[in-house]
Amino acid sequence: MGAPRRERPQLMGGLTLTKSRGTLAELYSGRDNGIGLVRLLLAIGVVLSHSKPLGFGAHDLGYYLFNRQTNVGTLSVYGFFVLSGMLITRSARRTSIGRYAWHRALRILPALWVCLAVTALVVAPLVALREHGNLNGFWHGPSGPFNYIWANMWTGLRQFGIHDLLASTTPWGRHTNTSVFDGALWSLAYEMLCYIVIGMLAVTCVLQNARRFVVVLTVGTYAIIVMDYWESSSWTGPVTGSYSTSVAPLLGGLSFQWIVYLGFLFLLGGVMDLYRERIPVHDGLGIASAIAFVGTLVTGGFFVLGLPAFAYLLVWLSVRMPRKLHWVGRKNDYSYGIYIYGFVGQQVFASLGWNRWGYIPFATISVIAAFVAAYLSWHLVERHALSLKGWTPRLRRGGPAGRSAEKADSTESSAEDPALLPAGTKA
Repeated sequence: MGAPRRERPQLMGGLTLTKSRGTLAELYSGRDNGIGLVRLLLAIGVVLSHSKPLGFGAHDLGYYLFNRQTNVGTLSVYGFFVLSGMLITRSARRTSIGRYAWHRALRILPALWVCLAVTALVVAPLVALREHGNLNGFWHGPSGPFNYIWANMWTGLRQFGIHDLLASTTPWGRHTNTSVFDGALWSLAYEMLCYIVIGMLAVTCVLQNARRFVVVLTVGTYAIIVMDYWESSSWTGPVTGSYSTSVAPLLGGLSFQWIVYLGFLFLLGGVMDLYRERIPVHDGLGIASAIAFVGTLVTGGFFVLGLPAFAYLLVWLSVRMPRKLHWVGRKNDYSYGIYIYGFVGQQVFASLGWNRWGYIPFATISVIAAFVAAYLSWHLVERHALSLKGWTPRLRRGGPAGRSAEKADSTESSAEDPALLPAGTKA
């Protein structure tokens, strides 16, 4: 007789605080997880957080509660980068570099392009008619709608507004004295940068043969965060460091501060995937990470202790989510649409004066409108774009070499790509 068969730990049982339920490799696979729900909640968190500054000119939700270290919206962006790092790294390991790039482009660009077009060619003209009573000069000029689309279409947010619209009719516009239609798009350039870095690590075989190098990169970015904290003058640490900004092709202006902080979280998610056979899914660690996360938010030290705790907490929640909630995002992923459309709707609602009813009504309307826009974006744009994930250029189909490459890519695409499938995804 052979060795006793090891039973797979059940995800629906009670908490076992002294024993691991298994590793991430054993318990996380395909779409049978709670990542869809977690990402949906993160996207809603961004809209709720933005309702404060966009509707009332106040700090983002949670700013004072979290000891001025961060806010709900930024936390949600942090969460997106952790999960993206884990999912995108898995995708890069499983596919060719060409297929990887194609998948990433399909996931982020079509919905972004439609969002930019809707904003510039539908929303902005209506705002112009309301504010100025006509469209004289609207379609032309360096700050016009067509330049808005062109300047932002590769994820780099080079143009925030269109002419002077919303600059005097919204709390945000009056506070900054600028026109801003969709400030939430700022993080997409950093997401794209992370995609490029992971793609480079994949094509150089680092992900397959030298995964320790990814650990070194992760530790290096974390060391910069620790040094920022060490040089700060208070227990709460710095909200931002003193960093320069550089301009990258297509991606536009990038702050080294956000490259470090968001890059650390993305790489940390990637390390969790690369070492998934060693990452324990432990209820005790999950609860401890929740305590560390909440404790540092309230008392201080969030950037040093809270960020890594938050990363583990999200992954633990995604795996330990009750199975009856795994359906969220399995077929329809609305998180990206909520993220990219929420800001636009809130700016328009604020210009219409709907903020006069108070925060809760304004935030509720904002979430509902963002969900409707996300529903349309998914069913009219994103889902159809993702259906092209297995497409192969005609030039690659001819001849034995082409057919061989097509077969290889088809095999890779047919395998579950959790970074492409809804429940596994700007954010």
